[in-house]
Amino acid sequence: MSDAILVINAGSSSIKFSLFLERGDALDLLLGGQLEGLYTTPRFKAKGATGAIIGEKEWPQGQAFGHDGGIAYLADFLREQLGEHRLAAVGHRVVHGGLDYAAPVRLTAGIVDQLEQLVPLAPLHQPHNLTPIRLLLANRPELPQVACFDTAFHRAQPAVAQAFALPSAMTDRGVRRYGFHGLSYEYIASALPQHDPSAAKGRTVVLHLGNGASMCAIQSGKSVASTMGFTAVDGLPMGTRCGNLDPGVILYMMDELKMDTRAIEKLIYQQSGLLGVSGISSDMRTLLDSTDPKAKFAVDLFVYRVARELGSLAAAMNGVDALVFTAGIGEHSAPIRERVCRAAAWLGVELDSTANAAGGPRISTASSRIPAWVIPTNEELMIARHTRHILGSIRSR
Repeated sequence: MSDAILVINAGSSSIKFSLFLERGDALDLLLGGQLEGLYTTPRFKAKGATGAIIGEKEWPQGQAFGHDGGIAYLADFLREQLGEHRLAAVGHRVVHGGLDYAAPVRLTAGIVDQLEQLVPLAPLHQPHNLTPIRLLLANRPELPQVACFDTAFHRAQPAVAQAFALPSAMTDRGVRRYGFHGLSYEYIASALPQHDPSAAKGRTVVLHLGNGASMCAIQSGKSVASTMGFTAVDGLPMGTRCGNLDPGVILYMMDELKMDTRAIEKLIYQQSGLLGVSGISSDMRTLLDSTDPKAKFAVDLFVYRVARELGSLAAAMNGVDALVFTAGIGEHSAPIRERVCRAAAWLGVELDSTANAAGGPRISTASSRIPAWVIPTNEELMIARHTRHILGSIRSR
């Protein structure tokens, strides 16, 4: 019999999950999957460690349920799958840890109340991250739960990298650059030594390119600077998020277009980015396959912004020793990797087209002054590791 750690990543209408078994010092994936379409037409799918489907179900319209029903269904499914194994703890992805949480923490009702205060800083993520936590605290109070924060990895950044040029009264209220995708970057920092020990000790720019996209300068395994700031809408243009935007544009929307806060929020989070520019899709694959000039322009803009931010992050570290591509686009889109590497030729990146087409892991030539890598991220495993560490502290008491 082994102890199991459940990892939950809850969104507005979905619950992604992974189940790991403790095997000595290792954490072995037992299964993973997601419940999506909550509140409308729920769909469930789970796969084993080999990728084989081990559970699948759809509910017709009229039988919809929310997070509470989703957690209840998931609990029944996992109970069957666990067999003789014991669920020892649950680790949660929580987007925002604010100023107080720079490391994973065991959750209590009081801590959840504190995290609730951060909802204005991550309105599209934080409320849904906290929902299953409250449900489990109410129904399984004895079960240890651990929050792992997307902002925590970036708290190591120097003060100048976290500050806006605003009056200190605003900074003291928590208005500063937090950065996100920290669990992904932390995992890449832990995996890079197996691929490139020298780069792991030096200066690396990691490109987390997906529907949500950002980049991070990592020096000696620590975050130095990142493209996302106060919220996860900053930085690169994304699937539906606008990325970096002159604050004056927001004032223009308010004064001239008479848009209220919610309308602006919807525009910059859900109607912009690749979708807004192309008018076609938020999916990079669709845009790359399209002959529409607007689709091409959306891709051009995305690559241009990535290339500009690369220069900025290189400046923050006084140079770069390696590039790492990760996340959906970074791991699977050879054309985007090629265009970014071509744009980074001035840094000393020389692309190996054959290796890039094959997906790497190394996609630069042997003679390239700056190596480029493709390393799949694994935020779920990172959360499981943190949860196991805190569980170990609980066991040793």
